Amino acid sequence: MDELPTPIAPPPVDLGRRLVAEGIGSALLVVAVIGSGITAETLSPDDVGLQLLENAAATAGALIGLIVMFATVSGAHFNPAVTLVERLLSTMSTRDAAAYALVQVVGGCIGAILANAMFTARTGLGWVSVSTRSRDSGGELLAEVVATIGLILVIHGAVRHARPHVVAVAVGVWIGGAYFFTSSTSFANPMIAVARTLSDTFAGIAPASAPGFVAAQVVGALVATALVRYLFAPTRR
Repeated sequence: MDELPTPIAPPPVDLGRRLVAEGIGSALLVVAVIGSGITAETLSPDDVGLQLLENAAATAGALIGLIVMFATVSGAHFNPAVTLVERLLSTMSTRDAAAYALVQVVGGCIGAILANAMFTARTGLGWVSVSTRSRDSGGELLAEVVATIGLILVIHGAVRHARPHVVAVAVGVWIGGAYFFTSSTSFANPMIAVARTLSDTFAGIAPASAPGFVAAQVVGALVATALVRYLFAPTRR
């Protein structure tokens, strides 16, 4: 099968609208991750496994909806690792990729503040509450490499079915599942790692742990780029 255009590459929409879509999508994704984590702690205070299931289900559902919502506007990256791969594959300019990454991180941080603000009465925390949850074991960093590689391959494999909704469902299912089969609960997204430092709740990550997660995710993105080039190269006739 010949290589197909990928919906994660920017559609023919002006950069301003694409950046607004990436900012809104990133913010809403973080709202879903943090908000569902807070709700899960409240609904299931004595069952961490059930808390994780609730958090994973909400995140997966939100991802599917957000990708369907914004794929035709910005490509629905919401993830600097995804954007980095697209730049390395030459489907984006350096300027556009840098703008995407910046807006994603800013949007994600706004999303963390919004999530905290919605639940202040329940948590007793402020709109910004720096996380104290350390996540810095070697196994967790390895898990982030694996989760990021898997996410990129899922995206680039799914898109070759030439049905946009397949990408949305595949990404949501992958992330939802990876909450359980990775020791890090599968952030697989530098924007998420940064934004979650601003919430000292179930989904938080301590600022000291975030750089390691981001580095592992970048390593995963670089390995995934090489694999995408090899595995999904056009078939020779």
